[in-house]
Amino acid sequence: MEQIPETAEPKMYMEKVFVDSKFVEITSDEKFDVQMKYPLLKMKNAVNNCFVREEVYHMLCDAAKMLPKGYRFRIWDAWRPFLLQQELYTEYASDIIREFRLQNYSKEQQKAVIRKFVSDPIEDREVPPVHTTGGAIDLTIIDSEGNELDMGSGFDEFTDRTYTAYYENCKDVIVRRNRRLLYGVMTKVGFTNLPSEWWHYDYGDRFWAYYNNKPAIYRGVFTKEEASWDGLILEGISHPEE
Repeated sequence: MEQIPETAEPKMYMEKVFVDSKFVEITSDEKFDVQMKYPLLKMKNAVNNCFVREEVYHMLCDAAKMLPKGYRFRIWDAWRPFLLQQELYTEYASDIIREFRLQNYSKEQQKAVIRKFVSDPIEDREVPPVHTTGGAIDLTIIDSEGNELDMGSGFDEFTDRTYTAYYENCKDVIVRRNRRLLYGVMTKVGFTNLPSEWWHYDYGDRFWAYYNNKPAIYRGVFTKEEASWDGLILEGISHPEE
């Protein structure tokens, strides 16, 4: 398996040519094990269902075909409503400041580190937090027994170990191999990776656009109802009468 490259953090990227793309729901099957983390963590604005853009779903199916026999993706998070993004930022900012000992740094310096792990809740649908687009996915790999492969850190852990390429220079061959497997199958089908989070991959949002030097194709969708109003479909969700 190929080495995971050292990659710079994505910068703010403004190019966009938005397309119409419906949302579909991912449910557990022979390819996916859906265990949405934020409902389990009792986040009040979390959603129980896993929704992504239709193109993202098909790409994930293609990536799943490249996994070893019996292995599946475990999905922890996908589309988020904007209120959940705000909640996560508020919940995690103080933890990140403490873990990286940023108490004596300026607010801007603190924010620069925080946004490596949780996007600013900027209320702008044209340059939105990536998880509100339906193009971002947080996931890992499980074996045929349902055990998560050892990736060297936990999900939403705020340490240097979460950087995707961290174990490229360490002696832990198992973790390095597992991360390379996830990175390899996801990037081969067209996803890009957020370098500070080994579990986070993007397609069509501004992170993906930045790394590919292309326009972003997905705008922010901040509520379930908004998806319906925009002519998109969140399958499996009933919408209020208009």
